Amino acid sequence: MKAETREVTVSVNGRELTRRTEVRTLLSDFLRHELGFTGTHVGCEHGVCGACTVLVDGVPLRSCLTLAVQVDGSAVETVEGLAPEGELSRMQQAMRDEHGLQCGFCTPGILMSLLAAERDGVSCERACTDVLGGHICRCTGYQGIRAAIRLRWAELEHEAAAPHGEETPA
Repeated sequence: MKAETREVTVSVNGRELTRRTEVRTLLSDFLRHELGFTGTHVGCEHGVCGACTVLVDGVPLRSCLTLAVQVDGSAVETVEGLAPEGELSRMQQAMRDEHGLQCGFCTPGILMSLLAAERDGVSCERACTDVLGGHICRCTGYQGIRAAIRLRWAELEHEAAAPHGEETPA
């Protein structure tokens, strides 16, 4: 018996892509194996660890619990889309500056959740507790990650306080 397939079209990091895939294909597998976006990591395959978090239409979702066919027609953002090639986003730079990563396995999912929190105007305290609480990091002890969040949120506060049109240091 042949598995049922369906054509799925998604915009990944602003690039529209279409592939035919089995209807039971998980979004994490679709991104990694069929589209080549290997920055989306798969840890527990049960939605617990958060490593596979991507943004779908701006909302953080566990890609290991989502079928590719469910996001047909949606905009998907992965860690590869955070910054131009060879550069780091502001949150990535904060993670680097504050030693918020060691092995880096959990980092893509954390970054994607924090991007959504930043866009939604979540407080620094909530980002350090509620947002980060949805991710398991086995290496860092979370202190460096929390320091990176505090650093980035301080930058956001500084940018918000700056008069319009005034450049703020990177």
